[in-house]
Amino acid sequence: MTSIMVQGTTSSAGKSILCTALCRVFKEDGYNVFPFKAQNMSSKSYKTSDGLEISTAQVLQAFASQLEPNPNMNPILLKPTSDRKSQVFIKGKLYKNMEAVEYFKFKNGLKPMIKETFDEAENRHDIVVIEGAGSPAEINLKENDIVNMGMAEMADAPVLLVADIDRGGVFASLYGTVMLLEEEERKRVKGLVINKFRGDKSLLEPGIDMIEELLNIPVVGTIPYVHLELEDEDSLLEYEKECNNGKQDIREMEKEIKKIAKVVRENMDIDYIYSLMNKM
Repeated sequence: MTSIMVQGTTSSAGKSILCTALCRVFKEDGYNVFPFKAQNMSSKSYKTSDGLEISTAQVLQAFASQLEPNPNMNPILLKPTSDRKSQVFIKGKLYKNMEAVEYFKFKNGLKPMIKETFDEAENRHDIVVIEGAGSPAEINLKENDIVNMGMAEMADAPVLLVADIDRGGVFASLYGTVMLLEEEERKRVKGLVINKFRGDKSLLEPGIDMIEELLNIPVVGTIPYVHLELEDEDSLLEYEKECNNGKQDIREMEKEIKKIAKVVRENMDIDYIYSLMNKM
């Protein structure tokens, strides 16, 4: 097994930045890393040197992995043009504009392409860091899922589930998400991550003990609230960022990636994550 997947209990739980940090941690440890998100919906995109468009989140993860961005990192990009319509990019090229209902029916046919793209990345790299989208417990969207548990199944990947404690209700969010999954999906969730924690961790420990007992899944990280100047879509934190107002300096980006990688390394059980991927 050469992949790890990060899913979230909600949008903006911190998936993108956590994936960025893990890409850098694994790279620092000598692994050849590849970021992957099957489908991303974002109004923000990046044009590669070939003129192909992918999500900015995967570009940041590519930078953390010390790779050139390419569309295999984000084979499907949806750029909303209205509440119900999006431009659909496949492998960086505009395919067509589609209504949400039309795309929902269409996307199942993209599974072979996603699987082939992922398999190629996995064969060429030591570790693939896969990012989910939104929540795996959106039960109205689970049919023909290609980006959360559907992607985890295609990749046969263990899943880390991250939740944002700063919004409140973190244990209900973790418990509710896991319990809304099918039994086989629950078996894939190998670790819980509590994100954006402020204060004395000892006050959190009774809740951690209880959620671990209820779900029989370990809490493998409690990530403190950190101010980061990194453009992201699934934020670890919410505040006005200077980097969102213009192109960020490469040196500043590198400094911030190093900072969050250090925080994640110090506050997550990285050895356990390696063991999930048979890297111990």
